[in-house]
Amino acid sequence: MHKSIFIILLFFALAGMLSAQESKMVLIKEGSFVPLYGATVKNPVVVKPFLIDVYPITNNEYLSFIKKNPGYSKSKIKGIFADESYLIYWKSDFDFGNNNPKSPVTNVSWFAAKKYCECQGKRLPTIDEWEYIAMADEKKVDARTKKVFNKYILSWYEKSKTYENPIGKTFKNYWGVYDMHGLVWEWTADFNSIFLSGESRKDKSADKNLFCGGASVNATDLMDYAAFMRYAFRGSLKAQYSTRNLGFRCAKTTTQ
Repeated sequence: MHKSIFIILLFFALAGMLSAQESKMVLIKEGSFVPLYGATVKNPVVVKPFLIDVYPITNNEYLSFIKKNPGYSKSKIKGIFADESYLIYWKSDFDFGNNNPKSPVTNVSWFAAKKYCECQGKRLPTIDEWEYIAMADEKKVDARTKKVFNKYILSWYEKSKTYENPIGKTFKNYWGVYDMHGLVWEWTADFNSIFLSGESRKDKSADKNLFCGGASVNATDLMDYAAFMRYAFRGSLKAQYSTRNLGFRCAKTTTQ
């Protein structure tokens, strides 16, 4: 085989291996937890088993998606699906410029993130699924009571431009998932459902008394500053918004 042809084939083989590694999923077993809002110790949220991406979606993966779905490129996407900040840091429709291909894609709207997941035969994780995974450190399913874990999460807010870092450089948690904290914030399927009340977060009855000042009358842990910041950020979002520190990963329903 000619040397140049061999090198080209090797390049594509390695690219395929990297892509497969990025899109790897792990199984999250059924469990229950008490979220910051909307549940009590006697009535925790039950999370059914599901699959979740080990890493957030990268610039490289999103570029592959756009090439197959050019209607979601930065110049072609419709305004009702994305604001003017959509992929603003990319050089052009099919060029993310000098940005690291292994860094998480950001400035992506909820509509675009949802479409990406659907094209992979997946979906966005629910807020309950995301929070359930995010509670885990390296050894415990729920590490929220550990000062070291909470200090690590809070330290993230003191760092700048973490979205420029490549995926997989934060700790691997109990489930084998990376980058739940310390890289980017992430879209969830029902990102704004926390502002609804009733027996389920999915209920459509708005409760104007849910929030009071800078806190919540229904909060289970008033010292969970990181969670309050996440929910405050979600409260300001609309589905077409896109920001530099907001990315996503995919999930998948399973019967395992």
